[in-house]
Amino acid sequence: MDDLSSQAVVLQTAVSEAAQRLAIASLDQELQQLQQQSQTAVFWDDNLQAQSVMKQISKLEARVSPWLSLQAAVNDIVELSNLDDPQMAVELGKQLVTAQSDFSALKETLKLNGPFDDYDAIVSIHAGAGGTDAQDWAAMLLRMYIRYCEKNGWSYTTLDESSGDEAGLKSVTLDISGSFAYGKLKSEHGVHRLVRLSPFNSDNLRQTSFAKVEVTPKIDKPDDLVIDDKELKIDVYRSGGHGGQSVNTTDSAVRITHLPTGLVVAIQNERSQLQNRETAMTILRGRLAALQLEQHQAAVSELKGPNQSAEWGNQIRSYVLHPYKQVKDLRSRYETSDPEAVLDGDLAELVDAYLEYALADNS
Repeated sequence: MDDLSSQAVVLQTAVSEAAQRLAIASLDQELQQLQQQSQTAVFWDDNLQAQSVMKQISKLEARVSPWLSLQAAVNDIVELSNLDDPQMAVELGKQLVTAQSDFSALKETLKLNGPFDDYDAIVSIHAGAGGTDAQDWAAMLLRMYIRYCEKNGWSYTTLDESSGDEAGLKSVTLDISGSFAYGKLKSEHGVHRLVRLSPFNSDNLRQTSFAKVEVTPKIDKPDDLVIDDKELKIDVYRSGGHGGQSVNTTDSAVRITHLPTGLVVAIQNERSQLQNRETAMTILRGRLAALQLEQHQAAVSELKGPNQSAEWGNQIRSYVLHPYKQVKDLRSRYETSDPEAVLDGDLAELVDAYLEYALADNS
């Protein structure tokens, strides 16, 4: 029993430290407050607000309950093992093995412990240097992320899209909804480099193309990140592109500039100016939140704008289709010789390798 007791105490300490790192006690307190709120007589008077609260309750329960159950189980094992009852040793040993297995599975959530990791994600892809090849590369990345969403059972909506001059895309923005969508997709934020034989020149020469991927949390509740209206410049104008009957006959497009950082978000996808403004504000909040995490600033007004030229030179991953086949992440050092699978949405190992790298880097 002494060995069993020692193992149980070691596990108890490890579980406690992990729970503290994940702020389980604080999240449980928030969960209980929301549950009390949901039981009031007037809770469903505001249906949209009530649905938002119930969604948050469900999200918190999924995150908190397994840890509380594990802590209770381990505490029981420690307490019973101290009784030094040989008849209980076998059963407690089985319970300890189960608890250790449960802890190993739950430790994966330590990789997704950022303040916005459980949020949905806004993913923008911008063609970079490389002309038509780069615009085609942007379209290839779009397909890759759509396939990744499908493999995870996530949903996505196109918020804005600008077609390439000859092929592909100049830019596209997706709203992606799924479990820990931002926490996983943040691994894709940065410049992606493609090397291949170009299908767009008669000599079929080797071509290097770049595309920039921006990933931000979807912050659609203004209270989650407060922006001073005085720091915003809002312009409305007529939508361009494929207008149909009325899209480009009214001032429905919206461009919002955050003056302190110089961040600009322009949306013209919807016919409603109000819808475009709400979408633009959601994207802007996400970009500012990502900058806050990057620059470790508490106040939005103290943020500095991103260095665009430095970002374009800061490639995070290379995809080589010729003269050999390889995908290599330059941060985690993970690499694979099967770029076709990666481009078909098999990103799980790349994402996990990045999360392991980020966890080690921040620990």
